[in-house]
Amino acid sequence: MQRIVWITGAKGFIGRHLAKYLAEQNYSVYGIGHGIWPTNESRVWGISGWLNSGIDLANLEVLRRQSGIPSCIFHLAGGSTVGASLASPHEDFIRTVASTAQLVEWIRTYAPKTKLVVASSAAVYGAGYDEPISEDFVTYPFSPYGHHKLMMEQLCRSYADAFDLQYAIVRLFSVYGAWLQKQLLWDICCKLEDAEGVLNLGGTGQELRDWIDISDVVRLLEFASDPKRNTDLILNGGTGIATPVTEIASLVVKAWGCNAQINFSGQGRPGDPYRLVSNNRRLDSLGFQMDIDVTHGIENYVNWFKELRQ
Repeated sequence: MQRIVWITGAKGFIGRHLAKYLAEQNYSVYGIGHGIWPTNESRVWGISGWLNSGIDLANLEVLRRQSGIPSCIFHLAGGSTVGASLASPHEDFIRTVASTAQLVEWIRTYAPKTKLVVASSAAVYGAGYDEPISEDFVTYPFSPYGHHKLMMEQLCRSYADAFDLQYAIVRLFSVYGAWLQKQLLWDICCKLEDAEGVLNLGGTGQELRDWIDISDVVRLLEFASDPKRNTDLILNGGTGIATPVTEIASLVVKAWGCNAQINFSGQGRPGDPYRLVSNNRRLDSLGFQMDIDVTHGIENYVNWFKELRQ
């Protein structure tokens, strides 16, 4: 018998990949979020039913009538970037915190046995760490995006304490992969299309990030959904490997097959920490292993980009 699961924000980058992966594992996947998504397109990504709606009690009831009670809800809806939260902090709050409040209240009222897996962010840790970050480190976000992700987590904890909500939180680091059409890798590839031997980038190039391929992300989210695991599980979604931006740029240039000179402006973006890298002791203790290293992951991304642009 197929397990019914929901994905909020299923039309987004991570949501699409998660839906397709879960459908391949014989889940029946339903999604809710913003945007028209024709059935012939959503079915390609494994979606059995899509509801183009905001996340509130009434719309969640509509989805329940379509699918039945889900065994698990993967909550991916919410703000997606630090920059957008700085530009429109109230909108980011509504997208991340208010939607989560509606969701946990619906679970409390109508589906108390449903497990909730929340995609949070390493931004909750802030910028103060010069070492790999463990899940038990103090959270000290400094952007609206990070604060709102932490509020989302706290809502889950409050409902777990008061109403026995079953939940898991995955704090994602630098996620990348095919169909991500924004952020650093996309920007570099777009510039390389037009570059005349020079690639100009912001920052210093020495910023350290923990890059995790989307195929490992979706496996980790399913891993966290296991009902046999702790109901208050918090996991870092990273590889534990620190890679400087200058190395990432070099890997993209190499995969592209050119010899572009890489220049950095020396000016970082507001809200960006210098180092954001996971400590993976908890994942290792649970037996979860990453499959894709950053070299092969970037090669795959560049190949996908070139095919897309043909």
